[in-house]
Amino acid sequence: MVLLLALAACAAPATIRGTASTPTPSGAADRVVPAATSTVYPAHCQTRDHEELPDPVCTPGAVNPDVTQATIGRTICTAGWTATIRPPVSYTNRIKQQAVAAYGAYAGPDLGSYELDHLISLELGGAPAAVANLWPEKGLHNAKDPVENAAKQAVCAGRLSLADAQHGIATNWITLGRQLGVAGIPAS
Repeated sequence: MVLLLALAACAAPATIRGTASTPTPSGAADRVVPAATSTVYPAHCQTRDHEELPDPVCTPGAVNPDVTQATIGRTICTAGWTATIRPPVSYTNRIKQQAVAAYGAYAGPDLGSYELDHLISLELGGAPAAVANLWPEKGLHNAKDPVENAAKQAVCAGRLSLADAQHGIATNWITLGRQLGVAGIPAS
């Protein structure tokens, strides 16, 4: 296990800044707390809510500490910013294999049946490479994507705080999508 952690640390992209934090329950004064930076999934993870949501123990979500309410104007609300922090495919393909194995290939054995999804999207300040923020979401284009876009627009327009958007997407993106009036949200 130590060898795996050491190898994973060497493989992590150098361009990804900061350490990850995970969201805390709504109403907390400071909504993010330091998270473990493990690069290994727990032995068994299970989707929930008709396979639309990740296991909250395996994938609680994690945020990029470089993205705060004070920095959104030069980070997430700047066109093209997420491309500057997105992990390379060499990293995400390895994590995707581990994630599908941990989640039990619920959408089939073909890795192409999954998108390695950032639970808290990069456009909402999600941690780029933290395993706690990555899970194998079924399909390549899914109903969560428009929720991420709507939440980012609301944050950048000042209608929703960054912390509330991060907490909402991490705990239940379906509920957040309904609150934002996004069409096509799956039944829960």
